[in-house]
Amino acid sequence: MQEENPGRRRLVLALATWGGVGYLPVMPGTWGTLAALPLWWGLGQLGPWGYGLGVAGILVLALWVAGPAQGYLGREDHPAIVIDEVAGLLITLAGVPFSWPGAAVGFFLFRVLDILKPFPIRWLSRGSSGGLEVVADDVMAGLMARLILEVTFGGGG
Repeated sequence: MQEENPGRRRLVLALATWGGVGYLPVMPGTWGTLAALPLWWGLGQLGPWGYGLGVAGILVLALWVAGPAQGYLGREDHPAIVIDEVAGLLITLAGVPFSWPGAAVGFFLFRVLDILKPFPIRWLSRGSSGGLEVVADDVMAGLMARLILEVTFGGGG
């Protein structure tokens, strides 16, 4: 049997926990979502194409690390895995002009949907222990929150 590469393990856990933010106590998903706000601002400076490519990159990373991170952490959808919240918030705030009210409304909508998991979010979080299930429900929560922002506020918060 081949020994696990400790460097790979550290990289996977660093990405999955968004630099360790997922290890913060009490509300790791909320902390991970808050920690995504600087990335939202930074990607917003790149224009729509840059933002879209950045979100796509985060989604690819999330899908790559979520499955192995579950194995390292010993639990399916471990609370310390917060890269999925990062992706979900970036989807929620796509196209929202940078403003604290916009960020706050998007943050609130995403967290409520991610926590309550109404249909079809809950349905997407069921399944095998792979990374797709960890990420899919947050992507759907982000899409639903984005739709609510669009319908309610015409895109912004």
